[in-house]
Amino acid sequence: MIKHFFTLAAIGLISFSSFAQSNGCQITIKDDQQAIEQKTKDKLSAAFYNVYPWFASADGYRTKRSADLIFNSNETTDIKAKAGEIIVNGDWVKGKSQKKIEKQLRNAFTKNWSGFSIQKKKGYKLTFISKDPLLDPLLKQKLIDTYFEIYPTLVKTFNNKSTHNVLFVVDTAYKAVAEASGNRILFSAGYLNAHPTDIDVVTHETMHIVQGYGYSAGPVWLTEGIADYVRYQYGVDNVGSKWSLPAYNAKQSYQNSYRITARFFAWLEQNIKPGLVATLDQQLRAHQYTEQSWNSLTGKSIDQLWEEYSKNPGQVKLKYSSKAEKG
Repeated sequence: MIKHFFTLAAIGLISFSSFAQSNGCQITIKDDQQAIEQKTKDKLSAAFYNVYPWFASADGYRTKRSADLIFNSNETTDIKAKAGEIIVNGDWVKGKSQKKIEKQLRNAFTKNWSGFSIQKKKGYKLTFISKDPLLDPLLKQKLIDTYFEIYPTLVKTFNNKSTHNVLFVVDTAYKAVAEASGNRILFSAGYLNAHPTDIDVVTHETMHIVQGYGYSAGPVWLTEGIADYVRYQYGVDNVGSKWSLPAYNAKQSYQNSYRITARFFAWLEQNIKPGLVATLDQQLRAHQYTEQSWNSLTGKSIDQLWEEYSKNPGQVKLKYSSKAEKG
């Protein structure tokens, strides 16, 4: 989980504005008439730095990191906010506590999204933001249910230090499938709408949060291969998601990543060393993985293991999860 530490660096009045900057975000408070006392402006600045970085991170990569704050009692009864602009009712804000200002500012920002909800269950929290007004409510609920069904299991199985506070963002501007960064998972609205049964994309992406390897821990093919192996092994409805591991062919390589590597891992778990994937996951998180890890764990190099696999790839029993079968 990426933690943001906020500091207040208010520099007072500069001509008609109050300027401060923190954590890549900045606010310019404009008060042409000098009608708002400095104490209130300081509360507004502090509220901005406690709320805006959260909004900008959740809203998207291209969200403005700077915002103008102006006072206009004709446009809003309290606070009106969007990326880059905050409008405050000067009469409303007088005498308000910073806590009250923060709450109202957060509420104002959430109105920029089509959907915003927070759910908690057995010590785990999920914040769900949708920027797609056409997102099927039933699909949204399935994504939420999958999180609460699978994520606690992955945390307990692989990394009990993982965050219990996760953010889902469904974005219409994002064109890939999904990606995880820190405690946030970004989903493509277009992909979800085109593949509404693929709920185990949640399993793959939440495993990335659990992995939490950081930079330079190991090759990408290994990271993605483990995430897809975990999807195969722990997914809640791979049959319903129309997802499976591809059959072996001679053109493949263990470095192909994702499902090809995941099938190889299934073979390794059944024929070479049970628990190998979990051990590799631990080494990657501790930044202890090297190419020699394969030799020390199995007595053979990764290339030797792949050669054995290629000679008998059918020597693996594959069973896929299915909600239909569970009833």
